[in-house]
Amino acid sequence: MIFDKKLLDIVACPVCKGALTYEKQAQQLICKFDKLVYPINDGIPVLLENQAQAWMPKETNS
Repeated sequence: MIFDKKLLDIVACPVCKGALTYEKQAQQLICKFDKLVYPINDGIPVLLENQAQAWMPKETNS
């Protein structure tokens, strides 16, 4: 099942209530402020703090 990006307009990080970023390839939502990643299972975001994992941004070589 595919995640509907329209949901990004209404979902928020359960910790800080901030905006989430969708990462299509990994099927996850990222809170860059709290550095947390929330999984998307069968097109449904799992926005539970105890299900979140630490997010480590990918470094780019400039």
